[in-house]
Amino acid sequence: MVLAAAPALAQSESTGQLDGYGPRPAYLISKMADGPLKDTLAACSAQQMTRTDFSIGHRGAPLMFPEHTAEANRAAAGAGAGILECDVTFTADHELVCRHAQNDLHTTTNILATDLAEKCTTGFTPADGDTPASAECRTSDITLAEFQTLTPKMDAADSSATTVEGYLGGVAPWRTTLYNENPQILTHAESIALFQSLGAKFTPELKSASVAMPDGDFTQEDYAQKLVDEYVTAGVDPSDVWLQSFDLSDVKYWVENTPDFGAQAVYLDDRYEASDDDEGPIDPNDPTTFMPTMQELADMGVNYIAPPLWMLLTLNDAGDMVPSAYAEQATEAGLNIIAWSFERSGPLADGGGWYFQSVADTIDTDGDYYEVLDILAQDVGITGMFSDWPATVTYYANCMGL
Repeated sequence: MVLAAAPALAQSESTGQLDGYGPRPAYLISKMADGPLKDTLAACSAQQMTRTDFSIGHRGAPLMFPEHTAEANRAAAGAGAGILECDVTFTADHELVCRHAQNDLHTTTNILATDLAEKCTTGFTPADGDTPASAECRTSDITLAEFQTLTPKMDAADSSATTVEGYLGGVAPWRTTLYNENPQILTHAESIALFQSLGAKFTPELKSASVAMPDGDFTQEDYAQKLVDEYVTAGVDPSDVWLQSFDLSDVKYWVENTPDFGAQAVYLDDRYEASDDDEGPIDPNDPTTFMPTMQELADMGVNYIAPPLWMLLTLNDAGDMVPSAYAEQATEAGLNIIAWSFERSGPLADGGGWYFQSVADTIDTDGDYYEVLDILAQDVGITGMFSDWPATVTYYANCMGL
């Protein structure tokens, strides 16, 4: 069965113009194995797109647009994402900007091809034999005014390059540079204004600093508070904001010091690899390793937890995808679960890579994107999914009434 594309345009009174699903949901459904889920999704082909908070733009819509740009977020909103993300870091003058990491300017912007390359923590070194090309440029290397002169690009680098121009390439073949003409870089405050204009809600992530904290007199608490203050200044209702951090201390700060915002603060869970005196490491299928336990997190005032999607799934003895012990324990403790990140892996014919590692033995076609999403939504009970191309998730959520 090949699904015809859904209508290209739909209009929502509260969110403005929506661009429509485009061909990708139909393509993925056509790749699914025959069965009830495929039939259900195919039967929704005539539905009109509506905005849904279940669909979250992961850095905008970076499958096709440079991440954290105005263009990427407009595309995500047009694809039905009800919530948009700005990953937040800071510049040398402690102004907040949207970048996935404090030290990614060398792969996400043209900084190495500008005079600002001289300010990078580590300048460009060409590949030499078995030694790959390298560079490191941080937002904290430059001021806000300097940051705003940069041109974003698709996040990529060619480690075999011997020139800056070559190094700035390396885009994965399943992404595109088709929409990469002079995209607009964003400060955090600009992202708030843009998301407001798009009728979307907010999920900023406070990124770990690459510099030692405090940075001068700028403490971690100052950083966490400044993030909140920019929403207060913009008059944003706290119920429309889901603050995020991988650092449990940040989440606890918001819960204790900005309770209106802290009520929806999201603990991004990287305990599969990270640990300290208070956290992890954990095995998602062994609750005895959970530190803190899910109930202890809930008792701290944490209401939302967000792991990579593979932590929420495992295979039973029959080889079927089922919720992991992690997912079951989080649900039992009353935690809301948000998963990341959909369509980050590219084509799934090879098992889906890192994001699908716990169920890789069952993954062999792009149609499995929807099989996985259905288990996460129906059996795990996630409340939202980050996606690099939100239309895919929006289509499912609209069809299922989420």
